[in-house]
Amino acid sequence: MNSLNIVVSGEAGSGIQTVETLLCEIFRRQHYVFSTKEYMSRVRGGANTTTIRISDSRINGFCEKTDILLSLDKKGIERIRERITSNTLIFGDVTETEKNSFSIDFSKIALETGNKVFSNTVATGFILGLLNKDKEIAGSVIGSFFATKGDQVIKGNIEALNKGYLTGQEFRKKLLFEAHIETVKEVERELFINGAEAVGTGAILGGCNFISSYPMTPSTPVFTFLAQHSKDFNIIVEQAEDEISAINMVLGSWYAGGRAMVSTSGGGFALMVESISLSGMIESPVVIHLGQRPGPATGLPTRTEQGDLLFSLFSGHGEFPRVIFAPGDLNESIFLTAKAFNIADKYQIPVFILTDQYLIDTYYNIPEPDFSLFDIEYYYLKETDPSYRRYKFTDNGISERAIPGNSGFVCLDSDEHDEDGHITEDREIRRKMVEKRNKKIMNIAEIERFEPCFYGHENYEILVLSWGSTKNTVLEAISQIDGARLGYLHFPIIYPLPSNIDNFFRKAKKTIVIENNYTSQFSKLLKMEKGIEVKEKILKYDGHPFSVEQITNALKEKI
Repeated sequence: MNSLNIVVSGEAGSGIQTVETLLCEIFRRQHYVFSTKEYMSRVRGGANTTTIRISDSRINGFCEKTDILLSLDKKGIERIRERITSNTLIFGDVTETEKNSFSIDFSKIALETGNKVFSNTVATGFILGLLNKDKEIAGSVIGSFFATKGDQVIKGNIEALNKGYLTGQEFRKKLLFEAHIETVKEVERELFINGAEAVGTGAILGGCNFISSYPMTPSTPVFTFLAQHSKDFNIIVEQAEDEISAINMVLGSWYAGGRAMVSTSGGGFALMVESISLSGMIESPVVIHLGQRPGPATGLPTRTEQGDLLFSLFSGHGEFPRVIFAPGDLNESIFLTAKAFNIADKYQIPVFILTDQYLIDTYYNIPEPDFSLFDIEYYYLKETDPSYRRYKFTDNGISERAIPGNSGFVCLDSDEHDEDGHITEDREIRRKMVEKRNKKIMNIAEIERFEPCFYGHENYEILVLSWGSTKNTVLEAISQIDGARLGYLHFPIIYPLPSNIDNFFRKAKKTIVIENNYTSQFSKLLKMEKGIEVKEKILKYDGHPFSVEQITNALKEKI
């Protein structure tokens, strides 16, 4: 595999995102591309970075290694000092005392085209020239990207691209720089999306027709994506005045026959907890996308962490069932989100989709999924007769759900209630209702065939565990460790835990869990639910995702 890591560093508001968008859109037509970003919690200033990996083989993991650093603001270099090696080439706004650094004033070059606002396009052209890439593809992308700005803007950007390209070619010859990355024709037919678009696509696939949310990083991109496509898929979008209103609107939508989702993050979800409990009592379906970020309180608003697993598991007062998904890649993000709507509808429970900033903001190529493999399943009654009882006691705990307007009177009550939905304090009814609600979760893992994903050596001695967004980085790290008999168990379904996992642990001489949190929340869950104790832990909680290098080195130490 031949790959190249490009890091773009600059202030927020300086156009770093434009460079990322243009380069990724150009590269993805010829190569496998992986891109992720980290950014400070401010509108302007600070120091943000975007990492772009290009390769002739599929790559979906985050690497710290930096082959080329494109610096749009030299103040940001210190923040990524540990990612710079003696082989890193640094271009742009730099102090030339840095090893292998070359000062280039992109704004000055842009002024030659008439406006320094074109400096980011100059920088884009520079990278393309340095890598000796096809300018025709770049010209087409520039034309599409600035199409709404008018011919003069497109013309200016094309000229800026050309000037940057020539500068890049000069440095390529001067440094004898060569990047041997083959063109891959198959990528032209693939999707290039990020986690937010994948979750949003899954919601559409699952029949979502209502979303109400209050904006909160990193959940907002899902909300935005569905708003952008609301007219195409008949989705009602409501930006609520607060998170409490948002989730109650979603509960109201399900009651009226909708298929609804709320998208939020930790602090916003904290305000929704009472309504999660309400959904448990009235046995209402609800789908919650919870984009995790480091807490407590405001914490690090724009960073990443897997810190809300136990929060989602125990949210809501009282005892009632729920299901928790934690997709590890873009395909899982699509199909688990879609599945969340069917599960919520079928069992009349809250279903969580746990993501994080890293997953939401990461782009890479995937083959176009076969959406025909998924069917929307509706479980409500089309009509009722006079004997209908909303909370009728059943063997599996699931009562038939009717929709007001399609049928007779449908009574709900947040107090404990009888089979008709009327308030009661009868001891026997209370006991039976508690059992009824919780009975639904008892066999759900087997019925729905919830299973973990196994990778690696079949006769493994060491079993590595992780959940959620660490999946692809762990897979790439494991592929770089020779000689060890490693098995890897990825959990895209957190709760209820798959019923067949005990067999995986019996074979292992050693187990190691990898988590983006401090307390190893997943190993606590394993101990609590299955009596399985995982003693070896690789944990990270500085607000940044694991890199391939970090996991590789940590695993080698543990092994």
